[in-house]
Amino acid sequence: MALALLIGLEITARHYGGVPGPITNQAREVIFPPKPGPLYGGLALMMVVLTWRQRFIAAGAAIGIDAVFVLVRWALDADVPEGQFFGNGALWAMLGCAAFAITRRTGEERVLLLKGVGLGLLLVAGRKTGDTWLLITAKTRPNVLDPYVATADHALGNPSWLAGRILDASGSLVPYVIDLVYAQLAVAAVAVALYQLRNVATERRFPRHHLVRTFLVIGLVGPAFYMIFPVVGPIFAYGPGTSGTGGVEWAVANVWPHTLPSIGVPHPVPYDELTPRNCMPSLHTAWSVSIFIHSRKGPRLLRYAGTFWLVATLSATLGYGYHYGVDLLAGVVFALTVEAALRTYDRGWERSGVRLVAYGTVVFAALLLSYRYLPMRMAAHPWLFGPLVLLATASVIYGYVRTTRAWEPEAAPPAPPALRPEPQPEPA
Repeated sequence: MALALLIGLEITARHYGGVPGPITNQAREVIFPPKPGPLYGGLALMMVVLTWRQRFIAAGAAIGIDAVFVLVRWALDADVPEGQFFGNGALWAMLGCAAFAITRRTGEERVLLLKGVGLGLLLVAGRKTGDTWLLITAKTRPNVLDPYVATADHALGNPSWLAGRILDASGSLVPYVIDLVYAQLAVAAVAVALYQLRNVATERRFPRHHLVRTFLVIGLVGPAFYMIFPVVGPIFAYGPGTSGTGGVEWAVANVWPHTLPSIGVPHPVPYDELTPRNCMPSLHTAWSVSIFIHSRKGPRLLRYAGTFWLVATLSATLGYGYHYGVDLLAGVVFALTVEAALRTYDRGWERSGVRLVAYGTVVFAALLLSYRYLPMRMAAHPWLFGPLVLLATASVIYGYVRTTRAWEPEAAPPAPPALRPEPQPEPA
C-alpha cells in the first residue's frame, strides 16, 4: 500500500509539476547532496534494532562515507546547497544494513533488522511524500477558501491576529525560540520515538504501538484534506507573504496581523501555483499533539519537553500567521482520532475504541462543514459558536482520555508487609 502511494505520487508530481516525485528524490540522495536531518534521524531510528557494537559500526560508516563525499565535492568544487554538505552516509548505512540483513541473517533476526531499516527509510520517505503532496495542492487547487476560514475564525476572536501582534511585541528571543521549535518538530519526534523503542535491541521485538506509526499516518492521510479544503493561511491570504511565495498581489487584503479582516460574504479566491494549501487541518498541531501524548509515559524531562513543544508549536503556528485558530482545533481532533484508530486496531477494534473513532470522525467532519457552510453565522454569533467549537474539541479530548485510561492495565496492589514473629522468652 505504501509503495502504491509513492508510485502514485511520483506519477502525479511529474504530470502536474513536471518535477521528480518522492521515489526519484530519494534515489538521488544516494549521490546528490541531501538534507542531513531526516536521513540521520532515520539512521537513529534504524539503530534501535542494533546492538551497541553494531550501532558504533553503522554510525562510523555513515560519518566516514560522508567525509569521503565532502572531500570529493570540495575537490571538484561542486555547487552544494546551503546546509546540505553531508547526509549521504546515513542513507548508505541504512542500505548497507538492508543488504547485510538479506545476505547474512535469517529468520526472525533478518525480519527484525529489515523492520528497523524500513522504519528509518519510512521516516525519510514520509518527508519526501509530504513535499510532493504540497506541490500537488498548489498545482491542482488554483482557488483557496481562506475567506471562509477567516470569517469562521471570528467566532474564536481571530487568535492568529492576536498572537501575531504579541509576537511582534515580544522582542527577538521568543520568536527565535519558537521558530526553531516549529522547524525542528521531527527532532522532538525522533527523541520520543527513541525512548519508546529503547528496548527493541534487547527484547528483539517492536512495541505494539509507538509514535512513528502515528506520525506516518498523520502525514499520509492529512494532506488529503488539503485537497478538499485548500487554505494557504493568514500570512499569505491577508498579509505580505513570506519566503518569496505569495504576496500582496495575491492577498485578499494586506491586514495581518494589525487589522482584523472585515466580515463579508466569503467566496473562493485565486492564488499562485507555488504556495502550498496546507492549513486545514493544521498537521503541525496534529504532530505536536501526538508528541505530547506519547511523551506522557516517559521520564519527567521528556514530559516537560513534550509539553513545551506543544505550546511552542501552537504559538508559532498562530504567531507567524501560518494557521487560523479553527485550523488548530481541527488538527487536535484529527490527531486524537488517528491515535485512537491505531490503538483500537491494536486491540481488535473493541467497542469503546470504535465509538471513540466514530465520534472523533463525526466531530472532525462537523468542524470542516461548519467552516465551509456556516462561516457567516459563526462570525455573527461568536458567543454561541465559539464555545460550541471549543466544547466539541474538548469532548473529543475528554473521550480520548477516558477511553484510553480504561485500557491501561490496573496497577497491582502493593504486597502487605511481611509479619515479623514476636520474640519468645528464653527458657531460664
